[in-house]
Amino acid sequence: MTAISILSLILFEPDTYIYIGWGILLVWALAALLVWHRCRRAWLRWLVALPLLPVAYIFLSGVYVGVSQLQVQRVELAFSDLPESFDGYKVVLFSDVHAGTLTGDRQELLRQAVDSINAQQADLVVFAGDLQNKLPTELAAVKTVLSEIKGKDGVYSVLGNHDYPMYVEGDVMQKQALMNARMEMDERMGWRLLRNSRAIIVRDSDRIVIGGMDNDGGSDRFPRNGHIQRTLAGIYKEDFVVMVEHDPTAWRRKILPECHAQLTLSGHTHGGQFSLFGWSPARMMYTESHGLYQIANRYLYVTSGLSGVIPFRFGVPAEIAVITLRTKHSEI
Repeated sequence: MTAISILSLILFEPDTYIYIGWGILLVWALAALLVWHRCRRAWLRWLVALPLLPVAYIFLSGVYVGVSQLQVQRVELAFSDLPESFDGYKVVLFSDVHAGTLTGDRQELLRQAVDSINAQQADLVVFAGDLQNKLPTELAAVKTVLSEIKGKDGVYSVLGNHDYPMYVEGDVMQKQALMNARMEMDERMGWRLLRNSRAIIVRDSDRIVIGGMDNDGGSDRFPRNGHIQRTLAGIYKEDFVVMVEHDPTAWRRKILPECHAQLTLSGHTHGGQFSLFGWSPARMMYTESHGLYQIANRYLYVTSGLSGVIPFRFGVPAEIAVITLRTKHSEI
């Protein structure tokens, strides 16, 4: 096993980050104790000791409390071109399960999320990618509970960057085998995986389109496999389109300029997993980092997801989003 393989195993073990956190707090506490007893300057004592308290609170709260919190975010959107038959159509969005992190007591969050999703009695359930951290073997522990998710018109999914074998070493054949195993999991759970493809949902004589793009990252670090033309092949300009794409940066880069999709659903950012007084590091990295965004009459919703490689959340709880579509009637 190479040094890179060993480092990769360590970095993708979620509890590694908890041990690192505890180590930092311990070293800091010992340093503060040493300064307190040996330093004669009171201001220096407090300078070293006082910041330890809020940092310890954030760490302990984020690791042991925040990771178990779940919120249901409700959004209602009105569109003048939504067919009448779909007025009140309810879409539930969730993302970023990161199954390798939801182990032990953390699996309770997944059970809570599945129960909350089913309680919405959704017309459609959408998963916006990142089912695993690194390997399909992580999914064995969550397959049964995720298979319980139901929507009247089914459960649709797309791939996120972690769903590709980009974080493991191996030749082309080995990586393709991992990719196949990952994609087979959706079918085994009763989900329909959309890979630059679409599904048609029919109500009476009306229809809407659910498009699912492969991950299309905003940098070379992530797969850029999204293809608008393949995704919406054969779709009419008059069709109402809900586009699902893991990485929200694709909304401005590809979706807005290359198609007419009225609503895009994404994940990937985790909302930064940290927010203090309304500030999150995700806002420095993404123009659209969490929540609802609008340009003209087109919308993007970015969910904060359920989990992440690092088991930590402070101020940004896990989330499922319930999006109700409404037909906007012209004012007389």
